[in-house]
Amino acid sequence: MADPAPLRLFHFSDIHFGLEDRRALDWAKLCIAGEDPAAVAITGDLTMRARSHEFAAACDWILGLEVPVTVEVGNHDLPYFNLFERFTDPYRRFRKIEGLIERKLELRQGTGGVAIVPLKTTARAQWRLNWSKGWVTKAALERTLGLIDALPAGTRVLVACHHPLVETGTRGTALTRGGQRALEALATRNVLAVLSGHVHDAFDLSHDTRFGPVRMIGAGTLSRRIRSTPPSFNELTITGREIGVKVRNLEAVPTPAMQIPEVPPDALPPRSADEPVAPVQAVPAEDPPVH
Repeated sequence: MADPAPLRLFHFSDIHFGLEDRRALDWAKLCIAGEDPAAVAITGDLTMRARSHEFAAACDWILGLEVPVTVEVGNHDLPYFNLFERFTDPYRRFRKIEGLIERKLELRQGTGGVAIVPLKTTARAQWRLNWSKGWVTKAALERTLGLIDALPAGTRVLVACHHPLVETGTRGTALTRGGQRALEALATRNVLAVLSGHVHDAFDLSHDTRFGPVRMIGAGTLSRRIRSTPPSFNELTITGREIGVKVRNLEAVPTPAMQIPEVPPDALPPRSADEPVAPVQAVPAEDPPVH
């Protein structure tokens, strides 16, 4: 029997409506329309400040993609200014795309299957001052493992979350609590990779755990909140247990220059504020102002 055709997915992250890059969004939508990927995974931060008009614009854009989509919640998507709503109904403004939030997607490929399974890394509150950082609670991890274990035998899994589960050597940091524990548990399942965003630069690396390595793939941003690389998204091509990763970006910077071959020895914070992650040298030194 001939090998099944490769399965192609697009991986977007950190769209940040409110500070979106319209040129990047239009380009990404044209790529979907012209190339028809099997699905799109969006790993969080649809908005800049979780305002109603930002969600309205984000939802309209997502609903216009016309392919299967799964969406993770990012730290920027929880209410910033309404603490009552943050604690009692934090997903209210997502209602227009409620069916896409933390959605498990099962995709066929030949006689096997590939599933995208959500892992929640955001928190309404934490026992630290910076609530924007990642946290994988025991309940969130158990839910993800339950979803994986309920899949048909042999299903290959991509786990989608917002925060990188451990530090990846990028200029932005995640400082995810419970991330190492989560990676160790995922290493015991049929997980091909963990997809994430948050740091606004692409990466692709293998992280060792006591139960074996886990691949971590991060997408850049489609917003104006760029760090060290231009606006971009990931094209993932799955053949058997292999995943090819191509970083697609507006500035036509070659993919190898957009990725980190391995975690540098000084990857854990603190890192110097001016240390680049890739030799692009084509982005501003700081974000556009937020009003």
